[in-house]
Order: sequence, then C-alpha cells, then structure tokens
Amino acid sequence: MDFSFGAEDEELRTRARAWLAEHLVGPYAQAVGLGGPGSEHEGVEARRAWERELGRGGWIGQGWEAPAGAYGQRRLSLTGQVVWAEEYAALRAPGRVGHIGENLLAPTLIAYGSQEQQRRFLPAIARGEELWCQGYSEPGAGSDLAGIRTAAVRDPADGLFRVTGQKIWTSLARDADWCFVLARTEPGSRRHRGLSFLLVRMDQPGRVEIRPIRQMSGTSEFNEVFFDGAVAAEVVGGEGDGWTVAMGLLALERGVSTLVQQIGFAAELERVLALYAASTAVSGAAPGASADPVVRDGLVRQWAELRTMRWNALRTLGAQGDRGAPSVAKLLWGGWHRRLGELAVEVRGAAAAAGPAAWAPDLPYELGLDEEQRLFLFTRADTIYGGSDEIQRDIIAERVLGLPKESR
Repeated sequence: MDFSFGAEDEELRTRARAWLAEHLVGPYAQAVGLGGPGSEHEGVEARRAWERELGRGGWIGQGWEAPAGAYGQRRLSLTGQVVWAEEYAALRAPGRVGHIGENLLAPTLIAYGSQEQQRRFLPAIARGEELWCQGYSEPGAGSDLAGIRTAAVRDPADGLFRVTGQKIWTSLARDADWCFVLARTEPGSRRHRGLSFLLVRMDQPGRVEIRPIRQMSGTSEFNEVFFDGAVAAEVVGGEGDGWTVAMGLLALERGVSTLVQQIGFAAELERVLALYAASTAVSGAAPGASADPVVRDGLVRQWAELRTMRWNALRTLGAQGDRGAPSVAKLLWGGWHRRLGELAVEVRGAAAAAGPAAWAPDLPYELGLDEEQRLFLFTRADTIYGGSDEIQRDIIAERVLGLPKESR
C-alpha cells in the first residue's frame, strides 16, 4: 500500500490546521498539553467539552468502516487519518477522553454488533457525548485474559445479564458512561470458552463501584471496578462468542491507534532532546557534544528506533491476516517508551529526583511531577499493560512461528 501523501492529503492538512487554530481557544487552549502519560486526570471537564467540539466538527470516527456521515463523522483515508493525527499532536491538543469508544468499541460494533447496537451507540460516540472504558483485566488475570472470573447470569425476569466480579487497571473508569466487559456467561466453562462481550452502564449506584488506584506518581489514571449484580444492557456478537469479539478488538488496538500513538511519542522525544540541548549549553559543552556519551548515544538510538517503528506501522497498517503484527508492535513501542522515560531523567540529572518542597513525614516522597518525572514513572507500566512482553513473545512463538506451547 502506498502511504505517500498526495495533494488531497495536503489540502486536508491545511483544513485541519485551520480548524484546530480556530477552535482550540478559551478553555480548550488552557487544556493544551493535558491528558498525556501520567496526567490523564488533568482538565477532564474541559477535555470532555473538547470531545464534543471534535464531534461537532466531524473529527471523531474518521477510520470507521462505515459510509461517510452515517453517524455524523467524516471518512478519511489512512493517510488522511495520519495527517490529522500529526496536526493534532503538533499543537499538543488536549488528550482524548473518548479514544476508547472511538478506536476500540466503535470498530468492534461495526464488525460484530447488530444494526440496532450500531444505531444506538455509534452516533453518541461520534458526537463525543458518551465515553467508554474497557473491562478486561482482573486480579490474577491480566495478560492471561482467558483466565477471567467475572461472571454474568441471565435474569429470567427480564432476560438481561447481571454481572458480578472485579476488573482492574481500568482507564477512565471514573469519567466513563459505559464499560464493555468480558464476562463468563456459561457456568463451569474454562479458558476462552463460555465468555460474552457485554455492554454495561457505569451509573448503577450500589451495583458498580469504582476505586481509584493511586500510583507511585501520586496520580490515579487507573481504577478498580467492582460489579455487584450490574445490569448488562447488550451482548455483542452473541452469547458465548466473547473471545472472538475480544480478540478482534485487541487487533484494532494495535492498528491506526498505534501510529497515532507514535506521533505523540515523537513530540515527547522532541521535548527530551530540547532539554538535552539546553543542558549541554549550560554545561558549556560544544554543540552536539555531551559529558556523557552514553546518554547521547541513547538519544540517537531512540530517534532511529522511532523512525523504524513508524515505517513498520505504515507497512502493516493496511495488511490483513498478519497475526504477529499486533504483538510485534506492542513489543516495539512498550520497550521504546520505557527507555525514553529513563533517558528523560538521565538528561535532567539529579534534579529529576528532587521534589518541590523539603522532606516531611507526611510527604516523604513528594516529587515535582514535571514532565520528565511523570514520563519516567508512567512508562514503568508500558511493558506490562495491554499484554505483557512475555505474553506477546508467547503469541509470536506459538501462533506465528508454530513453536510448541509452553508447559503449564
């Protein structure tokens, strides 16, 4: 597939840049730069309003496999989606609070949902009005998704499922209106059998409880979610077919969104490089030189690896049936982002370990939580969440290379 940018893409770039400049004002301008790694909790109300602004502009759902305008969205080519993402990242526009609904649930509903489900949920996502979170991981069943224990039992009174169990590491749970939940609907079933993909409204007092997980950064992007007889409004793909739907969704998670993510990575790398340039200027080193050649070599390597990831993402973006591509992409960006966090604090030096105030018994580990500290602390999780590196290597070994399964 040809991913060079043509005249139509450049015309779109001009329009996107103009639209962002016109609308990214007032309270939205104050949310610029918020919502990145380690700051998902910042400016949520302004970012929710911004989501609706994007919806009014037709910028949500650009890559949906649906006719343009079917749900109020404009349809863009793959290169057009890249153009939009580049312009969005260049202005450090507010971090998206609707990306889970737009990039994960919506394509899943288009592929596996009924027409009624598509008509009910897709327009609200395209308007930026309903936010979603993902109910997959559980204590004891994080990367091992087939080991989940959350159960759903059909209520004979109304035919709806009642969900009971616990999910963990749930991003945006406190702000989401809905959660798509993988639950066991066949009693006594094991592993990937007997699972269903359920849609659960979060506003169910007494039936859905959300507990923020305070991280070492001091923030709480992730949450525990407890379901106690919560009503599931819909089943996507049919009862018992949840594993097929869930795996289809995970493939989407590594698609266009991976390339968009890398555009954000490039902006982070630029900030670290700028910090490095400033630090060498202060130290009096010659341009392009550094007192620590290891750090300099690491920054060069990060730049080269990011370019490699980009071309790999473009190479596999339009490909079908490449079972190893999602796992390779996750392995590449997870380790790369974690190393960037390490380099950020190395470049900053000893100041990266200092807080804004003197030590105190009630705040013994208070940090300044500037961008470098947040980047370092948040990226500790990159090789774990979304399927750990060990799981990704198992997938490549067993499903792509055909090696014998690991004994369990």
